[in-house]
Amino acid sequence: MRVVIAEDNVLLASGLELLLAEAGFEVAALTVDAVAFLRAVDEQNPDVALVDVRLPPGFRDEGIRAALEARRRHPGLPILVLSQYVEQQYAGELLSAGGGLGYLLKDRISRVSEFTDALLRVAGGGTVMDPEVVSQLLARNPITALTPREREVIALMAEGMDNQAIAGRLFITDNAVHKHIGGIFTKLGLAPTDSGHRRVLAVLRYLDDQG
Repeated sequence: MRVVIAEDNVLLASGLELLLAEAGFEVAALTVDAVAFLRAVDEQNPDVALVDVRLPPGFRDEGIRAALEARRRHPGLPILVLSQYVEQQYAGELLSAGGGLGYLLKDRISRVSEFTDALLRVAGGGTVMDPEVVSQLLARNPITALTPREREVIALMAEGMDNQAIAGRLFITDNAVHKHIGGIFTKLGLAPTDSGHRRVLAVLRYLDDQG
């Protein structure tokens, strides 16, 4: 699996390259800014991209903007965004772009198997959100219409878990998970015609409802 990386910290970039190579990935390009990243994506046609939220020259949102532009140029390109801190605006904006996207805090990289699993999940079209990001976003935007169990379910949905994984985490049946998710969709006003992205839309509606 070929990866393009956008990370201006030389030590971290080198570490990522080594870590991914040992895990069986091929690093097709290492870039340090948004312009070089977009050029590398165009030239290398990677299977997945890793992008730092903040890149030169402004170290503000260049990385997230580059990620969204890469998706515009290459629809469906899987991208995992890395951030030093929880940046709620960027996390929500990324989720709105659909599946095959993820947002992880950089300290998650040290948990190698967890990090590579997240990258593979994103490459496979899934949505991955760092548990700390989910926790802070949900704490900021509770929706009182959801039951405590439904809030637990939607938090795990935001982490990218499927129904079976949620059932295992909460020690409930698959049927119970399906029922809770149906309740979430109903309370958040998501019609069956939205089925393609309803899980992502549910998380976004949950986060934005009281914004």
